[in-house]
Amino acid sequence: MTPPRTPEQLHRFGYLGPRGTFTQMALDSWDAAEGREHLPFGSVDAALSALRNGDIDAAMVPIENSVEGGVSATLDALATGEPLVVIGEVLVPITFVLCARPGMPLARVRTVGTHSHAWAQVRGWMGRHLPDAVYVPTLSTAASAAALGRAAEAMFDAGVCAPVAARDEGLAILAEDIGDNSSAVTRFVLVARPGTLPEPTGADKTTVVLFQREDHAGGLLELLEQFAVRGVNMTRLESRPTGEAMGSYCFSIDFEGHLLDARVGETLMGLRRVCAEVRFLGSYPRADGGKPDARPGTSDEDFDRARAWLDDLRA
Repeated sequence: MTPPRTPEQLHRFGYLGPRGTFTQMALDSWDAAEGREHLPFGSVDAALSALRNGDIDAAMVPIENSVEGGVSATLDALATGEPLVVIGEVLVPITFVLCARPGMPLARVRTVGTHSHAWAQVRGWMGRHLPDAVYVPTLSTAASAAALGRAAEAMFDAGVCAPVAARDEGLAILAEDIGDNSSAVTRFVLVARPGTLPEPTGADKTTVVLFQREDHAGGLLELLEQFAVRGVNMTRLESRPTGEAMGSYCFSIDFEGHLLDARVGETLMGLRRVCAEVRFLGSYPRADGGKPDARPGTSDEDFDRARAWLDDLRA
């Protein structure tokens, strides 16, 4: 199957569902065109499996939260299996409500269902207002609201979700803005099959996963030097277990720049020399529009002049 080449050719989008998740909000903000399908999936793995199988053209999934850090399900799914690439990102401010079926007062809440990342962001509020409440994990924040909307399925008294999910399910909102950090933001990425490479904009980001040849003293420094000597700024660095053995880790990294930028290309070549594997996960426009500040000696022109000088010496 030939993968779509441009965002305009994408017609079937998957997202971490059900309806009412922050992921749906991210997809709706990225793709507002009419005539395209937005299909909910029960998990990140399910959405990305459908993408790999060709059932959808792209999938919106959460990858990072400003409070809780990386979303392990997404990081691990992108680090393994048939290659996929990120073609866009969306930042969504996160606002949580505590909801319940109509008639359930706050004082009677004993169990609360929500996604683990959401629970981590409301623990302080829960400790102050519902210190004895037991946490019940759900696949997503909207899944907790959906379960409460179908009373027979709910294994908890109240849920933590986005306001839109509570309204869609006809639930009562017991408390608003319960997040411990009012400036919390979650970053979502739009993932497609390889073959879709957005054009450079000057405000881009690249994502890779690096696998070491072996664990040795200075191994991580060896990888980081490839970025530092070329003036490439990293915006995220996380280690994830490979699952092969205790102590075996790979590194998931976001950094400024595009694959077609000279310093990024040189960095990737350096990483390819020292790593057992470099999994390229895409270059795409930054959601915040931030542009890298290339220090002297690291611009495309600087690399071009250095290459021309070396070619003259070799002539």
